[in-house]
Amino acid sequence: MAFDNESLEEESFAELFAASEKQQEANRIVEGEIVEIQEDENKALVGVGDKLEGIISLDEIRDENGELKFDRGDKIKVMVTGYYNERPKISYKKVLEQEKTIEFIEQHKDDYENLVIEGVVTKKNRGGYVVEADAVSFFMPRSLAAFKDGDDVVGKKIKAQVIKLDPQEKSIVVSRRKLFNEERKKKKEIIDKLIGEDVVVDGIIKKITSYGMFVDVGGVDGLVHYNEISYKGPVNPAKLYNEGDSVTVKAIAYDKEKRHLSLSVKAVQPDPWAEVESELDEGDTITVTVSNIENYGAFVDLGNDIEGFLYISEITWDKNVKNPADYLEVGQEIDVEVIEINPDTHKLRVSLKRLLPKPFDEFVKRYAEGDVTTGVVTSLTDFGAFVRIDGVEGLLHNQDIAWEKGVKAKDILKSGDAVEVKIAKINEEDQKISLNRKTLLESPIEKFGATHKVNDIVKGKVRDIKDFGVFVSLEDGVDALIRDEDLSPLNKEELEVAQEIEAAIANIDTRRDRIRLSVKKLDYLKNQAMLDEINDTESHSLGDLIKDKISK
Repeated sequence: MAFDNESLEEESFAELFAASEKQQEANRIVEGEIVEIQEDENKALVGVGDKLEGIISLDEIRDENGELKFDRGDKIKVMVTGYYNERPKISYKKVLEQEKTIEFIEQHKDDYENLVIEGVVTKKNRGGYVVEADAVSFFMPRSLAAFKDGDDVVGKKIKAQVIKLDPQEKSIVVSRRKLFNEERKKKKEIIDKLIGEDVVVDGIIKKITSYGMFVDVGGVDGLVHYNEISYKGPVNPAKLYNEGDSVTVKAIAYDKEKRHLSLSVKAVQPDPWAEVESELDEGDTITVTVSNIENYGAFVDLGNDIEGFLYISEITWDKNVKNPADYLEVGQEIDVEVIEINPDTHKLRVSLKRLLPKPFDEFVKRYAEGDVTTGVVTSLTDFGAFVRIDGVEGLLHNQDIAWEKGVKAKDILKSGDAVEVKIAKINEEDQKISLNRKTLLESPIEKFGATHKVNDIVKGKVRDIKDFGVFVSLEDGVDALIRDEDLSPLNKEELEVAQEIEAAIANIDTRRDRIRLSVKKLDYLKNQAMLDEINDTESHSLGDLIKDKISK
């Protein structure tokens, strides 16, 4: 079959005309009729005139509970969006969207210039993006989207500003870029006003963190650092505020590079330190409330956002404080003395113990040197033991523990032991107390003196040889000294340690705990005894005595 050029041109024109007609029909709304529902294939056939049937997904005509809103034979409005193989492509959902769009345009046609919508990006095409909000579709051109290349934005929730309503095209154009520019402009105006005019404003707490809280002041978020909440110093904002609370703040700084606005709560309040500096002096006594207790001391509240610190060493005169909680309770009111005011660092130190009687002063009032009392061992050292008596510690030196040589405090005592002592010395200038235990015990010298007297003859062993004499160990661990001048007729150079010596008692000094012996005196006593025996004429004759001596 042959075709001439004229017939080809007519056929081509007819096709173009038909295509044009179909294009014009696209996006038109028609009333159709549901002719068949195929639930197994999740679709319905809808007649749209001219014996043409379109296919619609059943998902478009289900309600919130998943039930079909239409049945076979029901009339339904659909939008013809195009054709595929001569079959019209239709949508019920787009009818609803268009109705919503028309309703939105009609509602805002006179006041849309500053209108901001919040929706979800549902589609991306060559020209831009489709954003849906409250069942209304908005178009956002790519040039106005302000997205970075490569960003996956479909499904992202965004805010955008309406810039155009077109009733004829039934379209709404939005811009994310313009919204950003408007917000920046608005924020700059707010920040310039806050910083430049030094104003106080009310804001809403949006978020609380460990380092502070973010506050919305007229659409601009600023940070109130935890140092800027109270004049007390760093505080945990979560203990004072909740998100959503209203709070009065003042702008104190703005970092243009980081776009960071710093706000302050305490800057709104008068500085209580000015009152402290003018009203308080070191040495003043004030009443405070214990607000917090730590291992190293306690914080005390003076009121009006002022806190002082009570170091553990200033709580009591007792040097063995382990934990301030043993002496104080949170909420307790106490009188303290101001011992330091630092206006530069806003630090205030107080003392509790300085208002308490000094234990040493009280001790001096109650005790005197020579008094005997009972104390408790608080600690042991290599040189002795510390004993507490009515809150004051005295030193019991090793040499004053016992009469036995070489005995140390830690050999016979332990911490917590009760021990009877004598107050040997009170040094008021250095506030030191010396104690003695052995003077309360029976002295070996006293015991020895009870059974011996001067001129008694005793035996002992050489314990030590010194330049000035010889120490001799007697019974019951008693030591005695034989001076060099009392050794004769013995020769000192011939003596050895542990060698037994016989001597006479020359002196027993119980007060100074000393015994002196004399070999020289022993020799004299023996000679004197012999002479006494010779002169005893009643029982002996001189000749008998001489004869007896010769025979020996």
